[in-house]
Amino acid sequence: MATSGRDTKSPLEPNSALSNPASLLFHPMSVDQQRKDNLACSDKVNHADLDAKPIPETRIEAPETIKQALTRHPWTIVWLVYGIWMVACNSFDSSAGSTVLGIPKFRQDYGFMYNSNYVLPAKWQSAYSGGPAAAQVIGTFMGGGLGDKIGRKWMTLVTYLILFIGITLEVVSHQTSNPNAVFFAGKFVNGFAIGALMTTAMTYIVEIAPVRLRGIFAAAAGISFCVGTLVLSLIVNAYGQLDTEWAYKSAFVTQYGVTGIALFIWPFMPESPTWLISVNKDTQAIKALKRLGQSEAEIEVSLATIKYTLEKAREESSGVTYAELFRKTNLRRTIIASMPLIIQQFSGVNWIAGYFTYYAQLAGYSTAMSYKLSITQQVLSMVGNINSWFLIESFGRRGLSLWGLIGLTVVLFIAGGTACLETIAGNRATVSLILIYCWGYNMTIGATAYVAMSEIGTSRLRTKTAAFSLAMQGAWGTMWSFTLPYLFNPNEANLGAKCAFIFGALSIICCVYFYYYHPETKGRSLAELDEMFAQRVPARKFATYQF
Repeated sequence: MATSGRDTKSPLEPNSALSNPASLLFHPMSVDQQRKDNLACSDKVNHADLDAKPIPETRIEAPETIKQALTRHPWTIVWLVYGIWMVACNSFDSSAGSTVLGIPKFRQDYGFMYNSNYVLPAKWQSAYSGGPAAAQVIGTFMGGGLGDKIGRKWMTLVTYLILFIGITLEVVSHQTSNPNAVFFAGKFVNGFAIGALMTTAMTYIVEIAPVRLRGIFAAAAGISFCVGTLVLSLIVNAYGQLDTEWAYKSAFVTQYGVTGIALFIWPFMPESPTWLISVNKDTQAIKALKRLGQSEAEIEVSLATIKYTLEKAREESSGVTYAELFRKTNLRRTIIASMPLIIQQFSGVNWIAGYFTYYAQLAGYSTAMSYKLSITQQVLSMVGNINSWFLIESFGRRGLSLWGLIGLTVVLFIAGGTACLETIAGNRATVSLILIYCWGYNMTIGATAYVAMSEIGTSRLRTKTAAFSLAMQGAWGTMWSFTLPYLFNPNEANLGAKCAFIFGALSIICCVYFYYYHPETKGRSLAELDEMFAQRVPARKFATYQF
């Protein structure tokens, strides 16, 4: 069997075609031939395999460590961080509408009295969660389709402007004759923008990130959700016990600042070179690569890499419609990219993220203590996501997803069991287990799902793959958003934390999927992944496959 090109001499040695990056633009097959020549000199090679299995021109980027990647690409890092901030805008705007559900003054102004406490009507609580989730599905498709036409940069501006409209509706809702309806409208508009911005941000991150940093920054998107929610938890802790509308209005107004910072930086944002080349704007792509800090030699290599990857994608995808996601090998890639995000919904994250503060209060904790527990929840979530940065490149995407979900499944069943005790000690044990879940979730599938969504799709379909994946996540999220209030609320089915049994059972099924169908993509370039999917490599052999 042919040994891996990744185990041969450095592709940048003097005798390699890669030592002259410009030659890649005119002789793309030289990389393939050079590797075959190098391999032919090896005693470990079955020479008959050299022509039987093509060695793709995939590893054009120079191999580098994570530390080298961080030091060699400082301006790329700056714009990757901006991409993370874009995700943070999503998190902040999305969390603001759900965090306020645990504020007594909000329930008083928007709800009704039930057993000496104010509660929100289940229909409006469902609408607050389900409506924006449905809008997010629509937004993801808009972000994918329109983003491919006008580019990542202009699509980002469109979403910022829509976010400002939604925020304004939320801020003024309490002053209207029908505050629930106006608040719902603001949440719905925000959901639409969040779906579009999430698709655009994740696509932008994966398109400009060096190979060694792609998984880390895609996983780091998860910490943006934690940071946004943590800031909101701190705001609620400071103002949530006020007896005025500012108890919850402060969370809405703060959204202006977060989105405003992103809008202020937007004019300086370089467009994605991959998108520019895909629409035949090579000159502008060169300028964008320069703004990302690349040297002349690196630019020539990057152009060759992007053009090669796009050309291979065109061979697999004759068009760029959403229908292409379900043809040939694209169907398999679409399933693999979207399933981890769907599994997030089946693992109970909607229930835990949206109801933790509310449950802590129902479990007997004071309002002030429930806010502090919410802050603890977000800190643990951030720690978990930071842990994932180191584990995702060492432990791998597949292993971290599979073993992480197995661990979460165990936690869910134990949490459901302690909730059945219906004692103060049992309730506190359940709260503690939920906190452990938040740490574990963000260390595993909370991070790896976004990596899969970002890197599995082909170059030409990456935006649409991300859009479809997020849409599927949003669709299932919509279902849970409408269902959970009726399962959880004390004036409905009153399951409370016993909902953990439902998500634990669903997680068992999801573990089976990860074991049999989810591939390991650690350390592979996007072009290598294209070749492996074209060769129909089985999922469990991705980690050991050699070209």
